[in-house]
Amino acid sequence: MEFEVFEGKTKEEAKELALNTLNVKENEVFIKEEEKKGKLFKGTTYICKIIKISEVANFLKEQLAELIKNMGIECQYETNIRDEQINIKMYSDKNNILIGKNGQTLMAIQTILRQMVYNRLDLYPYILLDVENYKEKKISNLERNAKKIAREVLKTKVDVSLDNMNSYERRIIHNALSKYKNLSTTSEGEEPNRHIVIRYVETEDEEE
Repeated sequence: MEFEVFEGKTKEEAKELALNTLNVKENEVFIKEEEKKGKLFKGTTYICKIIKISEVANFLKEQLAELIKNMGIECQYETNIRDEQINIKMYSDKNNILIGKNGQTLMAIQTILRQMVYNRLDLYPYILLDVENYKEKKISNLERNAKKIAREVLKTKVDVSLDNMNSYERRIIHNALSKYKNLSTTSEGEEPNRHIVIRYVETEDEEE
């Protein structure tokens, strides 16, 4: 697994050459762009490094399968790519072991996989690693609880600090409440005690 490299006189030319050569769309690849300064009278050359997201997904699936095999667990995998996110779902008769307490084992495996890609490509892909529907249920519960608290904040106009959460969980809360009027969400504190505060925000009409 490695980048394919293309050069052009402009960034656009290098990127267009890369996409046309691989016959892919921009949302189907990871791209890194660089400038190479020319010496003396030579102009700047633009470099486009490109790799298909599907190729990264295959690499991740292979590495994950080897890792799970070394844990002595038989597992089936389902992989798909959506909005440049690589989703890998695992199915096993030892789901509890793969998930770990509060999902810690699952998150650790996901972190290891992202680091493997970074070591090869110097980039962190967005990966969602799940065991059956564990994370889907967790996301649903986080969103439901956040919206319930948000309604209370709107009603009472009193700020609420949520429990400490990791960055993944905080991002879910921020996204779930991003379209609420008269509300703001901010992350406060230092890891591992970082948490979200849901605040009531007055509109200009109310201030008048």
